Amino acid sequence: MPAYFERVDASAFLPTAAVEGAWSTEEQHIAPSLGLIAHAIEREHAERRGGDLQLGRISYDILGTIPIERVDLDVRILRPGRTIELVEAVLSHDGRAAVIARAWFMQAADTRAFVGSALPAMPDRNELDPWEMGDHWQGGAVRSVDFHRGQRQPGHAWAWLRPQVPLLQGEPVGPISRLLGMVDFANGLTLRLAPTEVAFPNVDLTCHLFAAPEGDWIGFDTTVSIGPTGLGLTETVLHDERGPVGTVQQILTVRPMRG
Repeated sequence: MPAYFERVDASAFLPTAAVEGAWSTEEQHIAPSLGLIAHAIEREHAERRGGDLQLGRISYDILGTIPIERVDLDVRILRPGRTIELVEAVLSHDGRAAVIARAWFMQAADTRAFVGSALPAMPDRNELDPWEMGDHWQGGAVRSVDFHRGQRQPGHAWAWLRPQVPLLQGEPVGPISRLLGMVDFANGLTLRLAPTEVAFPNVDLTCHLFAAPEGDWIGFDTTVSIGPTGLGLTETVLHDERGPVGTVQQILTVRPMRG
């Protein structure tokens, strides 16, 4: 399977069939695009100031669906600073903004003496069974990732994820951008209802990181909640093999299928 994207020039990219969406195979799964945006932000930061700050939070607003066609990325600085910086990136298709991302970069410091988290541990990958997300969802994107999953109950699952393909053809991608290319899969990991009964796409995604991930596999401790008026929330604690490294939240628009 090819990479998710191929670079056309400094700001343009072509998706491959590996980005086929889960809700519609005519549209891109948003997960790889979120990783591509993060990569563009990190690359711009490294080229401009040597990567002296670290990415601690990134939020994405998803403005609409994206066909499997060329996309363009524009990155700009909203709040420059010596120790803290806010960066914005816009992913567009055919002149229309499709995703707007804002990332906070913050200074690094030696806090190894204070390392710790009260977030609960999750099972080792070898304690969970291999799982085929493609048995429940359509499209090439869900088949481009290795999964080990254990579902505690509908709406709460543990899973370890590893992409089978690179994010960008022939170009190294850092561990944070690689992780951010997987986080949107959280919303399909533990179904409360089958996607044939109810649609529940997310319109945003926010990731907070307190440690850079290490290793090939990323752990997801994911819960899904649905309220009484058409709103839902998918929440995930992210892990690497050392333990928790951050969290992800996705707000859902929940829409019962008609007919």
